[in-house]
Amino acid sequence: MRIDALQYANWSEKIFRQLREGGVDAVHVTIAYHEGFRETVLNFEQWNRWFEQYPDLILKGTQASDIDRARDSGRTAIFFGFQNPSPIEDDIGLVEILHTLGARFMQLTYNNQSLLATGCYEAEDSGITRMGRQVIREMNRVGMVIDMSHSADRSTIEAADLSQRPIAITHANPHGWMPALRNKRDDVIRAVTQNGGMIGFSLYPHHLKDKSECTLDSFCSMIARTADRFGVEHLGIGSDLCQDQPDSVVEWMRVGRWSKEIDYGEGSADAAGFPPMPDWFRDNRDFGNIETGLRAVGMNAGEVAAIMGGNWYRFFSEGFGPA
Repeated sequence: MRIDALQYANWSEKIFRQLREGGVDAVHVTIAYHEGFRETVLNFEQWNRWFEQYPDLILKGTQASDIDRARDSGRTAIFFGFQNPSPIEDDIGLVEILHTLGARFMQLTYNNQSLLATGCYEAEDSGITRMGRQVIREMNRVGMVIDMSHSADRSTIEAADLSQRPIAITHANPHGWMPALRNKRDDVIRAVTQNGGMIGFSLYPHHLKDKSECTLDSFCSMIARTADRFGVEHLGIGSDLCQDQPDSVVEWMRVGRWSKEIDYGEGSADAAGFPPMPDWFRDNRDFGNIETGLRAVGMNAGEVAAIMGGNWYRFFSEGFGPA
């Protein structure tokens, strides 16, 4: 079983077919970065059209059993999530509405301070806000996973402790391996995993040691060390694959509508666009390379299967239904 806990591709029939070629049984796709509620509904509508156009390749996922249905029929289950709480605007009632529409993940922040928590690019981290505490409770109730991938340290630790259900960091790596702002320090990973949560390892080059030149051995050795420290049962893949996206999209991701200035985020003025992927993971057809790499660094078959999808399957099973 192969499950990817985060992608933001420029979706097309080509990519849907590559998902099948790579044996990807389920993928969590971002359908909102800075969109409000109505704009997010339009993104749901676009996916409904794709489900109608490519019924032999993809199906809508709302519960873990949909992954079984996808595997049995040779398709990929698509699960929806938001990288920002902007789709709920300032209305906690929209959490349940969006869950009903199919959303299963929501980040409490995207780099900046939100109404709910502090993002990892802010100078001061004030933690979970008053509204954030209420939204966490509501997300717990309906079965929407709290994702802290772009959140600051204190906010992430508080979310892990406040939530009555395990939370996720769907796409990040250990800060000690690659000290990017988006990567997570040990105390953050410990708080999430000790509370039953998950971390998905990112293949986005800015999160990798040596970036686009990162080797498969380095990446897989990092996973093995993290498993030794925090338990293999809490680990999976969240590739953060942004395949076929134009560079204008990375500007939207970083800037949205909150700034009149260009924000380069993890990039720079000299390299403002998407960085090239490492040559061993270019698209969904390369998931087998990760399995090979994990075995090469000494992980056994059960551990590899857990990281490649088994752990996310269990997490989906426990996290998507009502409390």
